Amino acid sequence: MEEEFTNDSISEYSAYSEDMWVDWFLGTKGNEYFCDIDTEFITDRFNLTGLNTEVDHIQQSIDVITDNFDADVSKDEREHIEKIATHLYGLVHARYILTARGLQKMLDKYKNCDFGRCPRVHCSSNPLLPIGLHDLPRHSTVKLYCARCEDIYNPKSSRHQNIDGAYFGTSFPGMLFQVYPHLIPKRTNARFVPKIFGFKIHANGKLARWQEKQRIEQQKRIAQTPSHQSQP
Repeated sequence: MEEEFTNDSISEYSAYSEDMWVDWFLGTKGNEYFCDIDTEFITDRFNLTGLNTEVDHIQQSIDVITDNFDADVSKDEREHIEKIATHLYGLVHARYILTARGLQKMLDKYKNCDFGRCPRVHCSSNPLLPIGLHDLPRHSTVKLYCARCEDIYNPKSSRHQNIDGAYFGTSFPGMLFQVYPHLIPKRTNARFVPKIFGFKIHANGKLARWQEKQRIEQQKRIAQTPSHQSQP
């Protein structure tokens, strides 16, 4: 899977390091799905349990995120640490949005349709929620979940299509609706019905087309089967 954060965006931050790191991160195009994480949450070692095996230079990355990084390092090394910091922020983000404060922040974004609307016509533009197909990073990119049709979709923007799904995790939509059950939309059973000149296609017509398809496939299989030689 491609890297979610480009070297160009990291270099852009390095050139304007007087800005708050989190403000820069959230303001970067392509990061609209993320919410701001409380500093206290990031600096609490309990919330980072297990991430030291996934993230190198974890303390330096925390210092970058919290604007406390003042180590005398080369430009290349600083950019490398800042790149790791973006990965750490994403992993911590998946944990943060399952907390009460994180859910509230993501709820506000959901109500504002910051994650887009369902492309399915019968869902009537129902708001979407980001979701990961795996909790481990580098397995799949983020998808968008619609609670009305209970299906998932790829993000429309190419800026969002390479975001690691682990930065949102597999449990977020379920947790949000568990805490705010009144927001669960009524599931739609509406389906598109093909018609010809305003008339529904008869079920017998569908059956006939299926039978014809099976007949053609059977003929192809017979034609591809080598003929048996006659035995003496």
